[in-house]
Amino acid sequence: MKPVVLLVGKLPGIVGHLADELEDLPIRWLGAHDHGEVVDQLQKEPGIALVVMGAGLDDAIRGDLVGVIAAVRPDVSIHLKDRSSGPEGMADFVRRVATAMLLS
Repeated sequence: MKPVVLLVGKLPGIVGHLADELEDLPIRWLGAHDHGEVVDQLQKEPGIALVVMGAGLDDAIRGDLVGVIAAVRPDVSIHLKDRSSGPEGMADFVRRVATAMLLS
């Protein structure tokens, strides 16, 4: 069974785009774009092993989501992308985190 990664980002299309860029990794990708979707995914999918959050979200939203994720699923690690690498750095960040945390 493939490990599951929840990608949280501002742009609705980013999850599909990222999954395409990272299709070589043996991971099942899920996506969420807001508080409700994050909670829904965490409750419906017990196999989520980690969460990667994009930098396009407001700091207040990111902080809220970190709190929600930690409360609902304290077993899941949360990784926040930096802003300096821009949106084009997301795939590389996700690849590095997923490889280090799940595939090593």
